Amino acid sequence: MSQSVAPSAAAGTGTVRSHRLAVIGGDGIGPEVTQAALTVLDAAQGRFGFTTERTEVPLGADTYLATGDLLTPDAVEQLRAHDAILFGAIGSPRVTPGILERGIILALRAELHQAINLRPVRLYPGVPTPVAGLTPDRCDLVVVRENSEGSYVGGGSTVHRGTRAAVATQGSTNTWYAVHRAVDFAFRLAEQRRGRVTLCHKTNVLTEAGALWLAVVDEVADRFPSVEHDYVHVDAMCMHLPVSPERFDVVVTDNLFGDIITDLGAVLQGGLGVAASGNLNIEGSAPSMFEPVHGSAPDIQGRGWANPAGAALSLALCLASLGEGAAAAAVESVTAGVLAELPALSGEAMGASTTELGERIAAGVAQDTGDVESSLMTQLAAVQAGLAD
Repeated sequence: MSQSVAPSAAAGTGTVRSHRLAVIGGDGIGPEVTQAALTVLDAAQGRFGFTTERTEVPLGADTYLATGDLLTPDAVEQLRAHDAILFGAIGSPRVTPGILERGIILALRAELHQAINLRPVRLYPGVPTPVAGLTPDRCDLVVVRENSEGSYVGGGSTVHRGTRAAVATQGSTNTWYAVHRAVDFAFRLAEQRRGRVTLCHKTNVLTEAGALWLAVVDEVADRFPSVEHDYVHVDAMCMHLPVSPERFDVVVTDNLFGDIITDLGAVLQGGLGVAASGNLNIEGSAPSMFEPVHGSAPDIQGRGWANPAGAALSLALCLASLGEGAAAAAVESVTAGVLAELPALSGEAMGASTTELGERIAAGVAQDTGDVESSLMTQLAAVQAGLAD
């Protein structure tokens, strides 16, 4: 991975915007798709007149197996010194499942106060979807997932472990503060989009947590009279989402439900390989983190079969959050166009390697003047600007 790139095209134009970017390649195909995204970033900053100072931060299976460290205080402080984090993937068959995920990903979200997980679900023109009859005009929604609480941080314990008398309990934590942050962000985003927020929960069974979420939605809605809001159970969401995604604009939900329904959403838009995400620190107290959602896929590591589109679109979200809206829109537009040209969205059948696809997107970004209608990149930039006021 490149360390620090300052484009000559930006020279002589006065003050040059510069962003400090931490890069965590991680495991499996993570470094491969991240390098492709950095190639795209080189093209974007060369064209749009900004620079990035990049720092590689070694977190993942190799570091853990060599040192026993997951996320040290020193690593956290190193990351805090940056404006954003570009993340590849975490996970390795050499490490028991859950150790790296909880010890690095969830720990980073908590330490850096990344309150919102933002997951766009958009089917771009020309991109195949397994949902028969689904067209791009019907699939353009965003899931705002509360990113710091719920079942992911609720306390748990097991007694009589390893016996037939074993009893396991797992809690779910929901605070007004964290729920309010997520709901407020969802309404702000809906103002920039089509003006509709849907709360997704399971209030008929999770009555206490559900009541809190409903109350917060009603409270926040009073401040956004132009935004409509409704409610859907999470099991009903799993039915409606593939059948009629057009009924949703901004969906706000808790940590666990958001994790599940966004993977379903990724199927609609062509698969996990093209899905992007952002873990947002909305207060500006620490960097936000942007990552594709496809995982480390160790079975295809080193083969060049990983689609870098998810990493490129995550880069676009990153650029939008940093105020580089024009660059973000160009990356989104070109990535969508390249996806539409591929004979397949993953594996050897793509007809081009991970590196080649990164270079193809970069070449387009260097000259593209197109845009994506109703781009989330523009909307996110507007919301971030409003939060900073």
